[in-house]
Amino acid sequence: MNTKMLAFLSTVTLFAALTIPIRLAGQGQSTAQEGKKEQHRYKLIDVGTLGGPSSSSFFGDAQSLNNRGTVIGQADTSTPDPNYPNFNPYIGSGGPDPFIVHAFEWRDGLLVDLGALPGVNSTSIGWIAQNGAAVGNSENGTIDTLTGWPAAVAVYWKDGHIVSLGTLGGNESLALAINDEGQIAGAAANATPDSFPSPLGAPGYGTQQRAFLWQGGLMQDLGTLGGPDAVALLMNEQSQVAGMSYTSSAPNPSGVPTVDPFLWEKGKMIDVGSFGGTLGSPGWLNNRGEVVGFSNLAGDATQHPFLWTEAEGIEDLGTLGGTFGFATWVNEAGEVVGAATNQGDQALLAFRWRKGVITNLGTVDGDPCSIAFNINSRGQVVGSSTNCQSDSGHAFLWEPGGPMIDLNAFVPPGASLTLTQGDYISDDGEILVTGMLPNGDLRTVLLIPCEGNQTDMLGCLDDTGGPTTAVQSSPAAVTLTSTNVTQSSLTHSELLAVLRARLAHRYRGVGRLNSHIGY
Repeated sequence: MNTKMLAFLSTVTLFAALTIPIRLAGQGQSTAQEGKKEQHRYKLIDVGTLGGPSSSSFFGDAQSLNNRGTVIGQADTSTPDPNYPNFNPYIGSGGPDPFIVHAFEWRDGLLVDLGALPGVNSTSIGWIAQNGAAVGNSENGTIDTLTGWPAAVAVYWKDGHIVSLGTLGGNESLALAINDEGQIAGAAANATPDSFPSPLGAPGYGTQQRAFLWQGGLMQDLGTLGGPDAVALLMNEQSQVAGMSYTSSAPNPSGVPTVDPFLWEKGKMIDVGSFGGTLGSPGWLNNRGEVVGFSNLAGDATQHPFLWTEAEGIEDLGTLGGTFGFATWVNEAGEVVGAATNQGDQALLAFRWRKGVITNLGTVDGDPCSIAFNINSRGQVVGSSTNCQSDSGHAFLWEPGGPMIDLNAFVPPGASLTLTQGDYISDDGEILVTGMLPNGDLRTVLLIPCEGNQTDMLGCLDDTGGPTTAVQSSPAAVTLTSTNVTQSSLTHSELLAVLRARLAHRYRGVGRLNSHIGY
């Protein structure tokens, strides 16, 4: 698989002069302090593939690991794809793939091929509920006459069976979230012609793409915020759904209608609002009905992270002294994580926001940039620490009161695997990680905590025995020089385009952006 879509961190760059040290200032900010180092012990498991070169699991606005220790993802098989190089941009996680890709489930050491709808078809999977049911989409063996690519429809897996959810009258659909009640949210085509792309920035279906809620065998159109298209991305155990929608049919200066995040509940779609710009997106929805994400500011020159609650509406969480940021997750305690720029917009850094205070989580191994992807109920945070430009990063774990830990410390000596980003951490502390082989192939990796002083768990490593330095004071003051960073000429508008492309990280072939999306 092409690694570029999952490794969107490679496109996050610096856009200021090179020789100024990173510093923070401003009210409502704090710095993560180094605490007493505690012993960490993990066992690393590469879940492998289904006979092909790569495997991957989605991260961000997805749930690929549940609290039962079950991992889902998609992996290359050894079967050639008869449609190659033609491909469906909503299947897989890279560019055109010469192999058939199948969804998989891994639990207790067993990797299971979840298969596809009848035929030689690829599948993609992005969300697993706590009860083990999972959703995604599958090619159905036909070519979409409107798009020209292999058609795919929303499916769910339960107890080893795959079930098609159908559409809203069009050719295609995709399922993106499921709760323990078996309610499923996603997007489906209806029969009304539509020339706009998806609100995600991905290619459109040729007909309207509408947010749906599926339950009891019926697919319900959730409507829009006034425009022709909407996509449901997230849902919780309270039957609330979050997503993004066009607010009208009138194109803004970027050539597409304005996109706002929404919360749907009890038959009503609520506009989460914006900070005056023409693009916003949710990153996560917790079970308290709190939504986090980002919204462009007026003029679309930059964006800020937001928290939306029913009582307070949309709240600007601020930055680390710069002008740019976004939120990726909120836990049940209302703690928010994401990334924001520091003073002078010199670097993008992982943050935690808690009770009105935004904290810089720092970096590891001398990296100038970092992004936090996920926080669990215990306040443990995972993400990626990077040089801001290359595909290769350092997956990290950060815990309250302690320093940031490079998870590569738990790669067994001699293993040719780099852990580039921590994608998800369960409430039990299991960490879903993206690994990269020397040739660029991706692997889904699970880090399982070793309990107490248990010594009979083969493969456990502590954070002093790995191949890299595990712990660094957080945050580190880094001077950016021409020896560790290449000056970028990217503008804020280009960085915004990169983040919009990130919204499509669950889909293949979207690339950076379509030409009609930009500011």
